[in-house]
Amino acid sequence: MRKFKNEFWTTTSGDLTQRREPLATPDYQTDIADAKKIVIDPTDKHQDWKGAGAAITDSAAHLLWQDMDAKQRHDLLTELFDPAQGGFSSVRVPLGSCDFQSQDYYTYDDMPYGEHDNKLEHFSIGEGEPGAPDATKDLKNIVPVLQEILEINPALKIIASPWSGPAWMKNTGHLTHGGHLRFGEFTGNGYTEENRFEYIYAQYFIRYIEEYQKLGIPIYGLTIQNEPSNAAHWPAMIWTVPELASFGYKYLRPALNRSFPDTKLFLLDDSFHALTKPIEEEVTPAEASAFDGLAVHTYSGPFENMYHANRAYPNWDVVMTERRCMMTDDPEESAHIMFGIIGNWLVHNGLNMITLWNLALDERGLPNAADSTGREGVVTIDHTTGKVQRNLEYFMLRNFGQDVPTGSKVIGSTNYTKDGYTGSLGSVAFLGTNGDIVAHLYNPTDTPIKAAVTVNGDGNNWQIATVPAYGTVTLHKSDDAINTTTIPTDDEFALNPTPANHDDVAPGQSEGSQLV
Repeated sequence: MRKFKNEFWTTTSGDLTQRREPLATPDYQTDIADAKKIVIDPTDKHQDWKGAGAAITDSAAHLLWQDMDAKQRHDLLTELFDPAQGGFSSVRVPLGSCDFQSQDYYTYDDMPYGEHDNKLEHFSIGEGEPGAPDATKDLKNIVPVLQEILEINPALKIIASPWSGPAWMKNTGHLTHGGHLRFGEFTGNGYTEENRFEYIYAQYFIRYIEEYQKLGIPIYGLTIQNEPSNAAHWPAMIWTVPELASFGYKYLRPALNRSFPDTKLFLLDDSFHALTKPIEEEVTPAEASAFDGLAVHTYSGPFENMYHANRAYPNWDVVMTERRCMMTDDPEESAHIMFGIIGNWLVHNGLNMITLWNLALDERGLPNAADSTGREGVVTIDHTTGKVQRNLEYFMLRNFGQDVPTGSKVIGSTNYTKDGYTGSLGSVAFLGTNGDIVAHLYNPTDTPIKAAVTVNGDGNNWQIATVPAYGTVTLHKSDDAINTTTIPTDDEFALNPTPANHDDVAPGQSEGSQLV
């Protein structure tokens, strides 16, 4: 039996009365009574683990940059992104504006109605110095926050997604309520490829990466469209899966190959209801070669629709680019979503990366420009004082960021839940590049469950821990030093949630753990 030099065990309850509370390392024993057996198998290797984090929207960045003082902001960002603390390692940013805005809606090439800019001569991610009071667009909030995060964690992976292209590129002439790209149409002079709207829109993405690169911000990956099936009343565009595949293959991937060949490109960026059929029926192998993976949201299922894609093109990564809880969700609902479906079942079954929605919102669920209200950030920031409270999303992400080294492999482990939120214990386990063993256990029931854990090769020797109701136990075994930092105490302030709407959930679906 292999004995590791160091072990670090924690427990988090669904009601957050325990918040990654350190546990004494359990002794090995052979009599486990009725404890649920969890066998971790490092020989059963699966996908690479790429990291976890959340979105830096204009709303989140506004709270960090405008409503916190410099020390409050730096302390929080260090707590979150420093690999020696929270270890968050990915963010998603809107390519242009989204519904979570403190500014008016914008794209990077807004023209008066009826005018075009086929050479993108008016392209701009903003005016002014990053973070200055008179800065505009991305330079006002998002860029300075990203620059500060990159000083803390230079390996940060940034995925960018547009909510809408410029209105003049769309058939409706408006940013909101959907509409689509002017497929097959020309602008400028002549029927050349360079004058197709598809070609020009691909160059729009390239200009974005160029401008961010000038500011020291590398873009790891792109999606073509946020929620392409959702014609929301905030910035939105409609794309079918075949349209996304064709545009990526014919226009965007070739443009990236000419300028930024290392930039990843992900298909879909929508919930699982959009994967209604096997992906090979909508995306040819040639088109699939233009993409590095699938981006998914987890607002609506069936979640097993993931198998329609990741088993057809197994070289693809599967990255989660969006999910949030509501401020009024109870512990059971929140835990099933975060600890169960996302942090356990999806990773157990092929997910490579987790990126939640807003990193921060305030005590009202604001700022917001589109009445997509009632939502909760990973942390809540009091907009009058800059004080911070940490939500269940924070603890799910920290279970990964603090314990699971990026570059680890997901490995086999015993599972007693078919979906992450029913049955008995769920588990997901990892093998680090240095031989570390990490596992997360999730209890989807309202009663504590004893778990007996062993690693393949240890024989009938078990370590027993109690997994709290709707909660997790994490374990980290290493011959190297382990990050054992603890969670700061929350500040005290009252919440004042605004009324909720659910426009990011597909018609006929409801949110949460009951989805099948």
